[in-house]
Amino acid sequence: MSPRTTTVTLPQIAKMIDHSLLHPTMTDAEIYAGLELAKKHQVAAACVKPYSVPVAKDALDGTGVLICAVIGFPHGNSATHIKVTEAIDAVECGAQEIDMVVNVGKVLGGDWEYVTNEIRSINTSVTKLGAVLKVIFENDYLQDEHIVYLCKICSVISVAFVKTSTGYGFVKREDNGCYSYKGATRPHLKLMKENLGPNVQIKAAGRIRTLDQVLCAMELGVARIGASATESILEEARARGIGEMPVEVQIQG
Repeated sequence: MSPRTTTVTLPQIAKMIDHSLLHPTMTDAEIYAGLELAKKHQVAAACVKPYSVPVAKDALDGTGVLICAVIGFPHGNSATHIKVTEAIDAVECGAQEIDMVVNVGKVLGGDWEYVTNEIRSINTSVTKLGAVLKVIFENDYLQDEHIVYLCKICSVISVAFVKTSTGYGFVKREDNGCYSYKGATRPHLKLMKENLGPNVQIKAAGRIRTLDQVLCAMELGVARIGASATESILEEARARGIGEMPVEVQIQG
């Protein structure tokens, strides 16, 4: 089998990345440093908690780096009207993108009317204000049939993106009681791609830490990557000869 290759540039990789500043322990100083990193590398967006949106606006205004705020994060359990209010407030404070977590319990329980109405309400609210919605599925909790149905709902509603994971969807293992998660996996990304309408894009997030994981996602048609390891991914790209001009690189993995 011949090696898999792709042709990329460093700016192209950077513009796939939503730099994640979402860990609950992050201080204001760490968030500000992360915003400076996002600006330095000209990533697609800085992904922040709602209270950080004004700080992000001050740091990123006019830089070309978008502000993405998370809503109902990380468990998606807020009432719909709270999610709508939180989303509107984030956009009015400066967010151009909203990453919203679905109500996972409603998905697992098959209450598709509730799930559909919630996604539609939030999408309508943010698009009226000129922002876009990314819907986080939290695939670790779901079966394939749930992922497929969510893809179909999001396609009908015409959200901008669907997203694999929050990065915090830990599942308790039956063998030892420890919590772990898989995040964005190749089978789930393929499943999502196969069941989405042509106007809905995919954001892969959760355990995306290396250049090859980014390249594999690109190969599957993923448009955005959620990552906190932005600096190391871009350093690895430079080390492998990726720069401003297009270069062919081998995909390992």
